[in-house]
Amino acid sequence: MPSSLLVSIANKKVITRFAPSPTGVLHVGGARTALFNYLYARQHEGNFLLRIEDTDKERSKKEYEENIINGLAWLGISYDKLYRQSERADKHKDCLQRLINRGLAYEAEEGKDGSGKVIRFRNPGAKISFHDAIRGNIEFDTTELGDFVVAKNIDTPLFHLAVVVDDFEMGVTQVIRGEDHISNTPRQILLQSAIDAPHPTYAHIPLILAHDKSKLSKRHGSVSLVEFRDKGYLPDAMVNFLALIGWHPEGSGELFSMNDLVKEFTLERVQKGGAIFNIEKLDWLNREYLKKMLPEEFEKKVIEYIPEKFKKSDKKISERMLKNIALIIVERINTLSDISAMFESGEFDYIFERPTYDPRKLLWKGTPDLLVTKQRLDKVIELLQEIDEENLTGDTVKETVWKYASSEGRGDVLWPMRFALSGKEKSPDPFVLVSILGKEESLKRLRYASETLIARNS
Repeated sequence: MPSSLLVSIANKKVITRFAPSPTGVLHVGGARTALFNYLYARQHEGNFLLRIEDTDKERSKKEYEENIINGLAWLGISYDKLYRQSERADKHKDCLQRLINRGLAYEAEEGKDGSGKVIRFRNPGAKISFHDAIRGNIEFDTTELGDFVVAKNIDTPLFHLAVVVDDFEMGVTQVIRGEDHISNTPRQILLQSAIDAPHPTYAHIPLILAHDKSKLSKRHGSVSLVEFRDKGYLPDAMVNFLALIGWHPEGSGELFSMNDLVKEFTLERVQKGGAIFNIEKLDWLNREYLKKMLPEEFEKKVIEYIPEKFKKSDKKISERMLKNIALIIVERINTLSDISAMFESGEFDYIFERPTYDPRKLLWKGTPDLLVTKQRLDKVIELLQEIDEENLTGDTVKETVWKYASSEGRGDVLWPMRFALSGKEKSPDPFVLVSILGKEESLKRLRYASETLIARNS
C-alpha cells in the first residue's frame, strides 16, 4: 500500500458516527450499529455523531428522520452533534471541483449507450489493504472497479464522495458499520487518499440473521424499533439484547445495563459470522427487566396498558387491587402489551363483574354433595370475617384458611372458594383473589355461592 494510505489517526480523540438514511424507519440492525458506535465512543471518552444522510431527495422524509432520532432517544443513545448531509452540499461540491481541477475526476458518458453525463473518479488501480478490527487484514485490487461514478453532476455528488468528505471534516476516527459495507471500503479509501484525508479504523459488524439464517426482514416479523417499543419491550432490555447480537462478553453474565456495556464492550469480542435474532432471548431479557422494576413503576405501567374501556368501568381498580394485580401480572408476561391482551381476553373480568355460574361447577372432583360444599364455604366465610381489612393480603388469607383446608382436603375447600370468587376454572389462587377483590366483595361472592348451592339442592 502506498505510504499516503498509511496515515495514522491513532493519537486523535475517538470520534464515531451513525449515518442512517431517512428513507425508512429505524430497524434493529441500524439500532445495533448505533449502539456499538455509541459504546465505543463513550468507552474511549470520545464523541458520537449522528449524521442523517438525506441526499436522496425523493425518498428522504422528515418523519423517518424523526423516527430515527426518537428511536435513539428511547434506547438512551445520546449523540454529541447532529448533522444533515443535505446541509453540507456546498462542501461536497467544492471537494468534487478540486478533484476535477487536479485531474482526479472527470466528466464522462454514463454508460455505453451515451444516455447522459456523469462524473467519474480516475482510479489509479492501486492494491488496497486495510485492517478491520473484527475481520483482520482485508485486501482489494481496485483495478477491477474501473473509473467509478462519484457524482451525477457537479451539483449532485453521490454516496461515496459525500461520506468520505463528511468523515474527514467531522474528524471520524472509527467507522463501525455493517459487513454489507465492506465492498464500499476500497472506493472510499481511494477517495480519502485523493483528498489527502487520513484513513479511519474500520470495523464491519456481522449482519443480523433470522432463525432460518437468512437476512432478517419484515417477513420474519417485527424489525423496526418502534414496533418493539409499541409492543411493550423495555428500552433497557432492548439495549441489552442488541448488544448481545454478535458480541460476547468475557464472563457468563447476560444482564448488562448501558453503563455495564460501556465498560465491557470491545470490538475484539464481536463475531465475524452472522448473528441470529432470537426473539425468545429478547422475551426472556424483557421479563428479567420487568421483574427488576420498582413496584410503583410497574404499577404505573399496568395502569398505562389497561385498555380504556376497563378504566371507565363502574368498578374502579383501587390502589390495593392494583398492587395485587401487578404481582400476578409481572410473573406471567413477556411484554407490557401482554397486559392489554390479558384484559381483552377476559382474564380479569371477575374484577369488574360478579360471576354467575352453574352451582355444580363449585364441586371439587369426587365431592358430589352440595351441602357438604356449602358447609365448607360457610366455614371459609366465618374464617375470613376474622381478618382485619387493613391486614388483608394473600399471605394473611392463606394463614387463616390453610389449616382448615388441610384438614378437610385442600381441593375440597380451595376449589369452591376460588371458583366462587372468580367464576373461572383458571385463575389466581383464592388467597390472591381475596386480596384483589377485598374482604367485603369476597364475602359477598362466597355468600352468593353458598346460597346457589342451597337453591340447587332444594
